[in-house]
Amino acid sequence: MCLFFGTLRTNTNCRTGSKVNKNTIMSKFEIRKRSQSEVTILDIYGELDAHTAPILEKELQQLIEKNYVHIVVNGSGLEYISSAGLGVFMAYIEDIRSQSGDIKISSLKPKVYNVFDLLGFPTLYEIVENEEEAVMRFK
Repeated sequence: MCLFFGTLRTNTNCRTGSKVNKNTIMSKFEIRKRSQSEVTILDIYGELDAHTAPILEKELQQLIEKNYVHIVVNGSGLEYISSAGLGVFMAYIEDIRSQSGDIKISSLKPKVYNVFDLLGFPTLYEIVENEEEAVMRFK
């Protein structure tokens, strides 16, 4: 449900205004997890929005529970991020830093980086050009 040109609509893609089939998955999102020494790398792909944010939340919760708190998020496959997606990063950073960990973000596409930048994330997180640099920042 969204407001589109002043009219409340259901079954509508709020970004495009086009009709959406109820059986269609709104957003595609995938996380692939791997390790490099003491660092956990999350490769994220697709669209991180209100529909897919719980997937990243669950992954971060599991990492925190296992005390895997040196995290690099490789965003090279991230096509879109909404405020709900950004909220996931904000929700867990205090817990991670309280365990002497951090989240470093790497390899963002310019249009995705602009969203992070617009909301001041570069002052809160290290956002770097590539994954190798992000991993090195933990050493």
